[in-house]
Amino acid sequence: MITVAEARVRATARLRTAARSWAAGLPQPASEVALTFGLKPPSEKSVLSDPAAAEAWAREWSALDSSDDVVVRWALRSWARVGAQRVPESLTVTGADAIARFSGGKGERDWFRLQRRAEIVFERFGHDEAVAVGVRAQGGPLLELDDHTFETALDVIEWLRDNPVSGYRPRQLPIRGIDTKWLGSHRGFVMAFFRALTGAESLGLTEADRLVRVRVLDPALVRSGPLDFAAPPNELATLALRPANVLVFENLESVLAMPARSGTVVIHGAGYAVDALRAVPWVQNSRVIYWGDLDSNGFAILHRLRAGHHNVTSTLMDEKTLIAHRDLWVPEPTPARGEMPTLTTGERQALDRLRSEGNVRLEQERIPWAAALAALDEACAGDA
Repeated sequence: MITVAEARVRATARLRTAARSWAAGLPQPASEVALTFGLKPPSEKSVLSDPAAAEAWAREWSALDSSDDVVVRWALRSWARVGAQRVPESLTVTGADAIARFSGGKGERDWFRLQRRAEIVFERFGHDEAVAVGVRAQGGPLLELDDHTFETALDVIEWLRDNPVSGYRPRQLPIRGIDTKWLGSHRGFVMAFFRALTGAESLGLTEADRLVRVRVLDPALVRSGPLDFAAPPNELATLALRPANVLVFENLESVLAMPARSGTVVIHGAGYAVDALRAVPWVQNSRVIYWGDLDSNGFAILHRLRAGHHNVTSTLMDEKTLIAHRDLWVPEPTPARGEMPTLTTGERQALDRLRSEGNVRLEQERIPWAAALAALDEACAGDA
C-alpha cells in the first residue's frame, strides 16, 4: 500500500529529474505533463490480517484534497470474506505546477523559481526551440544563480549578441557590470544562450594556449633544454623525443614525485586534458601507461585516452587495489556516467565495484608511494 507521504516522495523524485525539461517545455508544455502510478491496494488476505491498517490507509487517501489536477481513482473490490470494499487504486497528477504542489517543500519552491527564471529567459530571447534547449541544459544555473548574477548574465548575453568580440581576450571584454574574471565563472551559461541566439559555436575570443606539464625522467632523451616544463600541445609535437614509456598521471603531485627513470617521460593528464595528447607524435609512437584516481572519472579519463591511442595500459586501476585500501576511500562527489567500451575486463570490474560500494574514490596520492613505484616498475617492464 502506497501512502500519501510515499506518493509525495515519488512526485518529488519525478520533479527532480524532469524539472529542467518541463521548464523548457520539452518535449511538451509543462501544463500537459502527468504523473500516474498505482497505489498498490491491499489484497483480501492483507485486509483480514490487519483491517485497521487497511482502513487507515483508505481513509488517508479519502481525506486528500482532490481537484481537476489531482485525481485519485477508486475501485470496487468484492471479496468473499470481507465483502465489497471501495479502495483507492491509482493517482494521477496533471501539470508540472500540480506535481510541484503535491510534492511540497523544497521541490515545490525550486520548481516555481526555475519556472519563473525560464519565463524570464523566454521573454528576453524568444520562445523558440534553440532557447528551450538552452533552458533545459542550464536548468542548474537557472535555479542556483542569485538574482543579481542572473540578470547580469542575461545582459551579458544580449551584449555579446549585439557586439562582435572576435579577437578579444576574455578579460578584455568592455562590458559594464562584470569584472575581468566574471565570464570565466559563468561561461557555460552564457555560451548556451549565445549559441541559441546566434548559432555560433564559440564567442570568437582569443584563448590562452592550454599548457601540458611534462617531466623528462631520463636526461639521455634530450640533448639540451629543460627536463621539467609546460608547453602547448602544438609545441610538444615538435620535440624530438623517443621515450620507451610515457606515463600519464591524473594528478600533478604524483608527476612531481617521480624519480629518474630510464627511457621515460611523465605527463600531467590534468583530468580530461588527455585529449590534447592525440596531436603529439612522440606520445602516439610510445607505449602509454595511465594511472589516475580509482573512481569513475579516473576510468572515464582512461577511456578517452585509450580512444585516441593504440597502446594504453593502466596500473593500480583494479579491484584488488581498491579493496586493499578500503580505509582510504572517500565519496566521489560527481560520478561519471555513460558507457566506457575501451575498458578491459579487470578495469570494468573495478568500476562496477566502486559504483556498487556507493560511488567511492581512492585518490591516487593515498596509495603508499613505495607500492605505487613498484607497480609502475612492473608496468614499465611488461611487454617492453
